[in-house]
Amino acid sequence: MTRIQKTVFILVALVALVIGLTVYKVLNTEQQLDTADLLDAGIVMLPQGRDVPDLTLTNQNGEPVSMKSLEGRWNLLFFGYTFCPDICPATLAELRQLRTKLPEDARQRMQPILVSVDPERDTPAQLKKYLEYFGTEFIGLTGSLDDIQTLANAAGVPFIPADTSKDNYTVDHGGNLALIGPDGRLRGFVRAPLRTEKLAEQLPAVLALE
Repeated sequence: MTRIQKTVFILVALVALVIGLTVYKVLNTEQQLDTADLLDAGIVMLPQGRDVPDLTLTNQNGEPVSMKSLEGRWNLLFFGYTFCPDICPATLAELRQLRTKLPEDARQRMQPILVSVDPERDTPAQLKKYLEYFGTEFIGLTGSLDDIQTLANAAGVPFIPADTSKDNYTVDHGGNLALIGPDGRLRGFVRAPLRTEKLAEQLPAVLALE
């Protein structure tokens, strides 16, 4: 074997080793996530990510926020509203409790977001006042009803718009959370009601994914 052939052979072997280690890491991670414990915690991961429309909404500080600008972290989207009598305050309180149970690196990779399904009443100022009860780490988003409904449908957590002509109206919506990955795609769901103890054990493995 000539020196050139030996060099080529070594390079090919090194490339094969790197590819093998990468595949092993990916498969091993998927295997860790594909467990009964994950489902028992209420986490459902999609086989493939789904695109989410790059809409621009408004946060509780009155600033425009595009979905693309949220990339780089795991975003937990909860579609609710500040005048909700039960599901919303309970879910946000559970999210606050969950954050206290997660290790620091997991908390840094997770962003809880309340997307209002009641933009008629949920102004940025109203969202800001409401979210102060749950912590400064929460983001609130509002905008046009059409944009919010488009986002909710794409995220797999649709709601029924309310008849805003009625006094003290309520909005029909669910309690599931959409898991948007750092790549900006829908990667899964967290089912309601939140099981904070089990989520604290299983969610860090999900948040460690890219």
